[in-house]
Amino acid sequence: MAEFHRLRQQPGAVVVDVRDEWEFDEFNLGGTNIPLPDIRTRRHELLPYNPLLVICTNGVRSRVAAKDLLRQPEFREKTLYHLAGGIVESEG
Repeated sequence: MAEFHRLRQQPGAVVVDVRDEWEFDEFNLGGTNIPLPDIRTRRHELLPYNPLLVICTNGVRSRVAAKDLLRQPEFREKTLYHLAGGIVESEG
């Protein structure tokens, strides 16, 4: 988790929480909430940022979202991280 906090302090960094809105409202680490089903249609919101730290509850959705973003031409030159194990493992 220390590495996550270090990365989020980088200039231009953004935390992208891909959990559902209700999960984000219940507990979050800050950043932007873009649920996984909306990641393609809302990806333009992330273009100004680099690096992107993609998170979710257990790391599955964040991995899917990060891989999907990296397949898009406009994200190929960006640095993306996902929180392996998700929020649950990092808080546990």
